Amino acid sequence: MQAAERHTSAEIVPMIVGQSGLYREAHHRAGLLSAVLALTTSLTIETAWLPWGWHASNAVWLLGVTVLAYSVGAWIGTWPAVLRLFTSRERMRHKVHLRAERAFAQQGLARTRERTGLLVMVSLLERQVYVLPDHTLQARISADQWQEIVSIIVDRMKVGDLAGGLCRGIEAIGIHLTRAYPSRDSDNPNELPNAVIQDL
Repeated sequence: MQAAERHTSAEIVPMIVGQSGLYREAHHRAGLLSAVLALTTSLTIETAWLPWGWHASNAVWLLGVTVLAYSVGAWIGTWPAVLRLFTSRERMRHKVHLRAERAFAQQGLARTRERTGLLVMVSLLERQVYVLPDHTLQARISADQWQEIVSIIVDRMKVGDLAGGLCRGIEAIGIHLTRAYPSRDSDNPNELPNAVIQDL
């Protein structure tokens, strides 16, 4: 981090979060699917458990099976792979964006002297990287250059090398920032901590 910031007045803050949203709708969808499957299966094989005809107790039994299936499905809906299956990429991208904006404010990036804070957030559940620069940096570095940073980190994440991806991404960020916003050697305070922030 220090090496990347040595020749720029910008402040880089890397952050790793476990997930950016709760995605309760995914739990609900998984529960509903499980309940429908259980109910459909029960009604399909009704000849096996209703040999003497329909009784009120059978309705109670069916309701119990359906509720239990919903509960199990909703619990399975909390698993990362299932959450990703039942949640659109657009929804996840939106949640990552909101989480990055919240972290930007919480970690004090908006309070740097020259508005040169830069958040690099990795959201593990969504498998997404979000780079959020303050206003000064937005005006000097293009969206394509930020996307290049994201691609560097994501490429390493795909092979299980998150640490390596962050290191390479931060190194590339340092190069861009040095060109766009070089430091003044006599006046370059370290305004934000250099450690990776983790919220897992």
